[in-house]
Amino acid sequence: MSSPSSHKKTLTAFDVTLYTVSAVLLVDQIAMAAAVGPAAIFWWLVIIVLFLIPNTLVTAELGTAYPEQGGIYAWVRDAFNTRWAARITWQYWINIALWMPAVYIMFAGIFAALFAPEMSLWAQIGLGIALCWLTTWANCINLEYSKWIPNVGTLTKFAVILTLGGAGILYGLENGFANDLGFGAAMDDLSAGLLYLPVVVYGCLGIELISAESDEIINPKRNIPRAMLGAGLVAAAFYIFGTVGVLAAVPAENVDMVDILAVTLKELFGGSAMGDTFALLIGAMALYTLFSTMVTWTLGGNRAAVEAADAKEMPALFGWVHPEHKAPIGSAVLTGVISSSILVLYGLMANSAEELFWTLFSFSAIIFLLPYLAMHMAFLKLRLTDADHPRPFRVPGGTLGAFAISLLCLTILAMAILLFVWVPGEPLDLMFIAQVGGGVLITLAIGEYLVRWGEAQKKQQGVGTLEAGSA
Repeated sequence: MSSPSSHKKTLTAFDVTLYTVSAVLLVDQIAMAAAVGPAAIFWWLVIIVLFLIPNTLVTAELGTAYPEQGGIYAWVRDAFNTRWAARITWQYWINIALWMPAVYIMFAGIFAALFAPEMSLWAQIGLGIALCWLTTWANCINLEYSKWIPNVGTLTKFAVILTLGGAGILYGLENGFANDLGFGAAMDDLSAGLLYLPVVVYGCLGIELISAESDEIINPKRNIPRAMLGAGLVAAAFYIFGTVGVLAAVPAENVDMVDILAVTLKELFGGSAMGDTFALLIGAMALYTLFSTMVTWTLGGNRAAVEAADAKEMPALFGWVHPEHKAPIGSAVLTGVISSSILVLYGLMANSAEELFWTLFSFSAIIFLLPYLAMHMAFLKLRLTDADHPRPFRVPGGTLGAFAISLLCLTILAMAILLFVWVPGEPLDLMFIAQVGGGVLITLAIGEYLVRWGEAQKKQQGVGTLEAGSA
């Protein structure tokens, strides 16, 4: 495993906070949540209270008690064993490679709606592939420089969401709100929100990502909990504010998850030359936030994969790093290859950009949620088996409170996984279930093969070393 001395301390408290906000606060989640309608506000409040805050507390304790390079990989390894840690790292890493095409299909959809209305699906896929490789390049340069992509992206997210939320609310006050945002209206059709409930849960994840780069953080025991708690509160406030703004200006039935930002911007600012120009400017900024989000996630996910490869639990290619600044070149290139291939494959299967986006998103999201189940189970076990370990930050409420909070998070995560493929009361879409479920099973099977292969290679190398020593 990489030693702490092999990484230069380049991330300040400011960097860590912006990085964490960049991981959690996703502009596209606001668009997806707005599709729920007025009930989205209710669900945001429920999930923030019952999941985002509890999950942040658990993650902050793990991140400060075990501030090791690799983050979630190290926590699962310490609680269980390297095999389970490698499985979780594979799921964590492959999710990003599967999620990136979904994000860049949204990017291409917004780009087309704003700048190129006649752009075909295959042209959008080509744009997505180019963005995949631009993201790969950002992973292969020195973190001292690549960290500025999420840093600037976070500030840009603030600007975009403040603009959408503020302008949307002003639009509603002047022209009448497009949706009834009263609490009563939100309560009228709560069942409709079940379809998008897992999206809201998904939007609250990512607090732990910065722990994958603990060795590069200045004073991680102090800066990690501050960044996590601050990022959780900031993300919650911006999510609610942005969702209110979109729903104030655009009727819920007109919300399209791929080009909602373009629709909202045109509704708010279009109609004059200056307004159109401003809409395009904010749209371009929103596009940059999608790119910065993917750079943020790939930086963390690829570094976790490097730790697993260093422990000989993943193929050596995942552990190929730059000899000087330790950028995760091997994992980054593999991410680019898989993401590009998935874009082409789904381009052959999907009938529309939104269908492509939702299938990709659901597929990758289920894979993504599985490591969080393991993370919380690791938290529970470490609380029992390593109770005397120093914990600079602890979940309040003692052992009973910690267990209650973590079990609540586990329950919500399990519900979200189910709701991604089937909503109670709705007819079963067997084709969708087959596509998403089949993809999940194949992905898990590939991961199991790689883990077992890595273990076999490790055993062979150990035997070879022993024989050489005996000779």
